[in-house]
Amino acid sequence: MITVDTRGTTAYSPLIPAIKAICGASPGETIEIIMDHADAFQDLKEYLSEQGIGFREIYDGEQMTLEFTINEKF
Repeated sequence: MITVDTRGTTAYSPLIPAIKAICGASPGETIEIIMDHADAFQDLKEYLSEQGIGFREIYDGEQMTLEFTINEKF
């Protein structure tokens, strides 16, 4: 499992390390993205939905996590 923790990212959008992990993952690999930025979290959910990738949402206070498996290369 690839885990990307973007909490506290201020120099750039938390979507950049998330997309980097998605692009670098092999088919069948599971990715966990941890965020504390609600807008970026929503954007990532929309992107995954548009790509037909199912995901699991986990909420823990201010922390939001998406878990999903890469089915094919983009």
